[in-house]
Amino acid sequence: MTTKTTGSPIANSEKFYIDGKWVDPSTNHTIDVVEASTEELYFTVAEAEAADVARAVGAARRAFDEGPWPRMSPTQRAEYLRAIAQAVAERVDDVVQLWPRESGVIARVVPAVMEEVPAAFTYYADLADRYPFEQEVPTSSGEGFGMIVGEPVGVVGAIIPWNTPMHLIAYKLAPALLAGCTVIVKASPEAPGAAYVIAEIAEQVGLPPGVVNVLTADREASETLVSDHRVDKITFTGSTEVGKRIAGIMAERIGRYTLELGGKSAAVILEDMDIAEAADSLTGGTCFLSGQICASLTRIIVPRHRHDEMVEALADRFSRIKVGNPFDPSVEMGPLTSQRQRERVEGYVQIGKDEGATLAFGGSRPKDLNRGWFIEPTVFGNVDNSSRIAREEIFGPVISVIAAADEEDAIRVANDSVFGLNAAVFTRDAARGREVARRLRAGTVGQNGNRADFGIGFGGFKQSGIGREGGVAGLLPYLENKTIVLDQNPCLSSSEEQLGK
Repeated sequence: MTTKTTGSPIANSEKFYIDGKWVDPSTNHTIDVVEASTEELYFTVAEAEAADVARAVGAARRAFDEGPWPRMSPTQRAEYLRAIAQAVAERVDDVVQLWPRESGVIARVVPAVMEEVPAAFTYYADLADRYPFEQEVPTSSGEGFGMIVGEPVGVVGAIIPWNTPMHLIAYKLAPALLAGCTVIVKASPEAPGAAYVIAEIAEQVGLPPGVVNVLTADREASETLVSDHRVDKITFTGSTEVGKRIAGIMAERIGRYTLELGGKSAAVILEDMDIAEAADSLTGGTCFLSGQICASLTRIIVPRHRHDEMVEALADRFSRIKVGNPFDPSVEMGPLTSQRQRERVEGYVQIGKDEGATLAFGGSRPKDLNRGWFIEPTVFGNVDNSSRIAREEIFGPVISVIAAADEEDAIRVANDSVFGLNAAVFTRDAARGREVARRLRAGTVGQNGNRADFGIGFGGFKQSGIGREGGVAGLLPYLENKTIVLDQNPCLSSSEEQLGK
């Protein structure tokens, strides 16, 4: 029997935030949010059914078609974004309580990591005065006055995963709001807390009714959000399998979508790189959120003669990682987010053994932890790039070391994947790093570590997704370009009219 733990900082978890109000659900169905490190009930949220999703979509549709939001200037909307940024900064302590309990991230790192969230809202607020939402362009005939106007795409369904919910809400919601869209935020059942914080902030800053709507739903009800013709665009972060399903549904009605999907990211170790330094960097990345990050560097490709050295270095560092309660200041890696996730990771560990890879360290639950969804950081050596543990996304602290004949072979192996989200080149030579980076088929390539940067732009090649989030590129999917051709410059026409009065 699951028992209840400390109360959450969420005030209205039994309701949904729709049309600017906290409303009762259509049924009494609820979702239990269970603390990852104790397996105890943390809090309960209302579970949205199809009728609740439809109600939220209707509110967002009315707000877009009839409300003031799309008709405000970007500068006016930016003031709300700045207010949201300030309010988010004031709620960091609440996120410190929510995120570790829901997903297992180490609590002491949350304040520093959370700095990116208000910064995202501020970045898009600042973009209001820099991005050319209207621009003059010459007509093909040379006659008249041509314009390209960036108009909001419309109603957006934002489907949020459980691993880094506050960050991903920010990078979906901020550009959508700046563009003039209205949004339904669909939180994950495992980690709905961040979405409720955002709903409370939307109410606090006085966003017009229907501009932001928040609910939590599982897959069946979530699919009604995707299939509803009143929703103009879906933005989704999650697995490639679900992304394919969303793309298929949207294709039937030519709906817009942005997909940030899975990864099996390669770290290419060049000859000049110190193995100890590389192992330190890779260990830190593996421990953050227990490897439950789509951009994690999970395929480590090394020259064949350095393979054993790399495996031994990683095994040594992994053996010294303290795994435990994420609120313990001495702990370096917390639990996985759910029993299902731990069972998935354990299943892949067995697959790796069955495939003949060498389990150098980890793969088991820490012996001193009999509650919580913990697993040791795990490294496999002698991994064949065609094996399942090298090709399929595990979404846990499991990395594979793969030997390459030479640098050319390392690049070939790195690119031999259906995914292309992230990658890294480990070298002391930035020029050499740039040369190899240009040859890797990945949306981001960093030198000497995971350098994914939403401030510049993030997204993948191949089956790792479609579109980009963050930076100017993250605004574009929320805009539709409209071409307007007039007889004359409307500003001149207006001035002449004023002079005639």
